[in-house]
Amino acid sequence: MATPAPGTAAVRSPAGRRVLRGLAVAAAALAVLLLAGIALLAAWLPDDEALARRAAAEFERRFGVAVNVGGAHWALRPAPVIVFEQVATRQPQPITLRRLAAYPSWRAALSRRIELVRVEAEGLVLPRASVRAFRGREAAAGEAPAGGGWTLAPVPVQRVVFRDATWIDRRGIALAYDGEVEFGTQWRPRRAVVERPGVTPPARLRLARQEERYDDSDGRGDMLTERWRVDIDVGGGTWNGEATLTGPRQGRLRLQAALSPRGVDLEALVGAFGRRSAVSGRVDGETTLEAEGGRVGELVRSLHTRTRFTVRPATLRHFDLARTVRTAGRQREGQTVLDELTGVLDTRSTGDGVRLRYSGLKARSGVLGASGRVQVLNRRLSGDIAVDLVDGVVGMPLRLGGTLDAPQLSLSGGALAGAAAGNAVLPGAGAVIGARIGQQLEQWFDDDDEEREREERQPKEQAPPAGPARR
Repeated sequence: MATPAPGTAAVRSPAGRRVLRGLAVAAAALAVLLLAGIALLAAWLPDDEALARRAAAEFERRFGVAVNVGGAHWALRPAPVIVFEQVATRQPQPITLRRLAAYPSWRAALSRRIELVRVEAEGLVLPRASVRAFRGREAAAGEAPAGGGWTLAPVPVQRVVFRDATWIDRRGIALAYDGEVEFGTQWRPRRAVVERPGVTPPARLRLARQEERYDDSDGRGDMLTERWRVDIDVGGGTWNGEATLTGPRQGRLRLQAALSPRGVDLEALVGAFGRRSAVSGRVDGETTLEAEGGRVGELVRSLHTRTRFTVRPATLRHFDLARTVRTAGRQREGQTVLDELTGVLDTRSTGDGVRLRYSGLKARSGVLGASGRVQVLNRRLSGDIAVDLVDGVVGMPLRLGGTLDAPQLSLSGGALAGAAAGNAVLPGAGAVIGARIGQQLEQWFDDDDEEREREERQPKEQAPPAGPARR
């Protein structure tokens, strides 16, 4: 007599048959639910043409900017996806997008809740002037669509992957970026990687959240503290540290960071972003960063950084300081090799771009020593430098102007006049003394840049409105 296979007796038993029937019923019920969900989602999603029109109308309602959608389609297998192609805003310089794919969550869609597992963007082009039209509309990105009873999940978008995303600045310089961001609540990143593709050595930012907590000491539990590890690879060196976000759950937030540049090649750093550096060498130092605002855009616009730096050794491109001093500014071609260059760099966002201020500049070499201050705005230079030569020339004042690509170094008008007068009285040393006196007199009778800026920032007194003319 044949021996039954293991488990056969259990299957033939009444209990075994009941288990199998239960599993079959459960599988059938799950299949019915899945098919019903597919049918409901398919009924909600329109055809391709209607989907493109609906998306364009929703975008304009939300942001106040019209948009053209070249094509749209959706699919439910192998995974649900909605795709938009050839998107462009109707602006003088349109924001364009070659392809956008959104992968919604099955479970969330069946509950009429918006939750995108992944969003992929390819070929995004962002002209600065066009992006400014969306200023103050950041909150619109977190709104649920009008009507339909849909709501947003706590994390509406879990992950965004972008390739060939190009930012065009106010001078028309276009820079492409690749990256991936994993979001938590309130659109704050859990993890992020952003890099400049094709750049050597690599230019890459990595962000990893280390802590997120709410302080309940006030009984409300709404004071946020969030901390990230920041790792930046750039210019063959690193610029690593930590960033902290603090503030109420709903309200203005304060962003602070402490970073340490180590062994960063200045020419490679600037070259990674399509610029050319007027100084070469490797920089070390300490950077602090501060920003405050209720939204991401406000944080970016209020960004202020301060870096104490040392470049050792350093080379000043485009001009020879010693030659400039010896010829009273008549000849300056060449370069200046320095043993060390130190100073403080402050950056701040303005309506005309990022302003860079170098203060406390000190340079030294076997030939000369120099000190001064410099401001850079829209790549235009302004500042003054005092140069000491080892052969006896002390404190020759020079004025810096021009642009980063074509800097100009010369004596100011007052310094030149003083140098001519001083040289007539006391040849050689008299020129330097006269130049110093002439420069100082010029500064006394010329408003200081910082003083003018303080006056401009102060609210101007409003004149009382004119009353009716008396007869």
